[in-house]
Amino acid sequence: MPKTRIKPTGTDWDRVKREALQDAPIAHGAADGPYDPNDAAAVAAYWQQATLKRGRGRPAAAVKRPTLNMRIDADVLEAFKATGQGWQTRINAALREAVAHGLTKA
Repeated sequence: MPKTRIKPTGTDWDRVKREALQDAPIAHGAADGPYDPNDAAAVAAYWQQATLKRGRGRPAAAVKRPTLNMRIDADVLEAFKATGQGWQTRINAALREAVAHGLTKA
């Protein structure tokens, strides 16, 4: 089996592992961050008041909409997709308008 060549990152991983095993204090200066990572009370206080932000993606909706699996004509789907991002929202708006105008009765 051929050896995989790992691109060097400049990190001395042997030193990192040695220091982690020693459980040595982390070097910290005033400019290094909002709290001293060696002070458990300071770490706890920081995270107690921290505000976590959601990652990428759409924010959670106040009312969860059900997932729908339905068949529609391919040309209709392509027409909505061709309008770009947000095409599913536009389909929902078109269906909502049809309901509002009573166009859903057979």
